[in-house]
Amino acid sequence: MLNGKSILITGGTGSLGKRLVSRLLSEFPGIKRLVVFSRDELKQFEMAQEFPPSGYPQIRYFIGDIRDADRVARSLEGIDVVIHAAALKQVPTAEYNPFECIKTNVIGAQNLIEACINTGVKNVVALSTDKAAAPVNLYGATKLCSDKLFVAANNIRGHHDIRFSVVRYGNVMGSRGSVVPFFMEQRKKGGIPITDPAMTRFNISLDGGVDLVLHALEHSLGGEIYIPKIPSYRITDVADAIAPGVPQTVVGIRPGEKLHEEMITASDAPNTLETTRNYVIVPMLYQEARDELMARYAAHHNGETVPSDFSYNSGENTEWLSVDELRTLIRKHVCPDFQP
Repeated sequence: MLNGKSILITGGTGSLGKRLVSRLLSEFPGIKRLVVFSRDELKQFEMAQEFPPSGYPQIRYFIGDIRDADRVARSLEGIDVVIHAAALKQVPTAEYNPFECIKTNVIGAQNLIEACINTGVKNVVALSTDKAAAPVNLYGATKLCSDKLFVAANNIRGHHDIRFSVVRYGNVMGSRGSVVPFFMEQRKKGGIPITDPAMTRFNISLDGGVDLVLHALEHSLGGEIYIPKIPSYRITDVADAIAPGVPQTVVGIRPGEKLHEEMITASDAPNTLETTRNYVIVPMLYQEARDELMARYAAHHNGETVPSDFSYNSGENTEWLSVDELRTLIRKHVCPDFQP
């Protein structure tokens, strides 16, 4: 699928970006060029120690900011495929610095869309978040806006042969700033802060996120939002898995947080298909064409429409991770030597 192609990853030095680079290099040895686009020269330097150009001649490190439209356009010269992982994603930071988040997550998304159309890119997959569904914080609102931009970009491509799609998933186990590394640090201090004992979250591994991106690259017609079928966990079970017997202190939900995360709301249900592995939200522009579009996308993805009142919520999930399963996943995806 990607052999012979030139690929650019925005935010390529982040947790998922690095895993994407590793998987792409190992699974598609015929990649022509792989460009890591990010604004942090230190992270690029550190990544180049792990993936040196001498050992990986197809890799390039490109300093730039997604907010800089000219630099984005320059980076896309000769690129066939774009994976958009650049974002400001810390909820408290976005609440305190709202327009900075908007400039990166919204204006940056539009910069990328226009440059991709103008430079001959063929396939674009943008990374979203569960917080974009019925958002209650600014980060989620900017990602919802970004999702809308990427879906609607298929309407303005004109004669250009390009597809835009979106992947949306829950918390990535072991990514920077996620709960597992945080709890592992907190247990050293003799206590685990719990926002709310009833809190739940979706869970996906870095490799699961990469799998969804590759699936979207291969199967998209254009305009889809892909949501994987993944398990949930209870925040208290994560604490018990990491630090059994360590006191847990309830500190309250932070501003902008939800008790349970959503990835598909009931309002999305009329436009949602279920497949064996995923849910797919189908793009809708004109209501009168809905049945025709749903049939077209259902046939392409071998999917069926969900019930009219369907929603996908971490607190109402049918699949849950136990304490023992969480420990196994922590050893596999975060720390091989982990001991509770």
